[in-house]
Amino acid sequence: MVLRDEELLLAVLNSAPVIDGVATDALAENRGGGALARSWGGSGSPTELARLRHVRSALQAVIRGEETATDGELANALGAVTRTPRVTRDGVRWDLHVPDDDDRLAVETVLAWSRVITELPGRLRPCANRECNLFLVDHSRPGTAKWCSMATCGNRMKARAYARRVATG
Repeated sequence: MVLRDEELLLAVLNSAPVIDGVATDALAENRGGGALARSWGGSGSPTELARLRHVRSALQAVIRGEETATDGELANALGAVTRTPRVTRDGVRWDLHVPDDDDRLAVETVLAWSRVITELPGRLRPCANRECNLFLVDHSRPGTAKWCSMATCGNRMKARAYARRVATG
């Protein structure tokens, strides 16, 4: 369950990458946002995409430390959501009840964030490259991963640090 939650969370968080210095938004209607939402079981409607963008912004601010999770944005996203237990032969299953289907994927994203930070405390973080807008879940043993990708941001940041050392040499 945590892996699926992690994948959903990162798909939403990382849906606004900076490409060639320009911020993009994969949750925009004209950028295929509907397809991204549908791939996670959403409808891809304009309302659903707007709610996902709102939740994404709130989560990004919380993860970056710009806001606290209790500032209200994430609580507002959960609104009138309830979970009801149902006993099955495989144990208890919690059914999610969302009053508006356009809220379901945004709610699942907030719940995924909660599970990830609970199961992997301190491992969800923004990329250390300040020009990057991506996030990562650090699975390294020491918990010291800094970059969304060593191939892009990691190499870029190490090359810059090396150039600075050589220049001040």
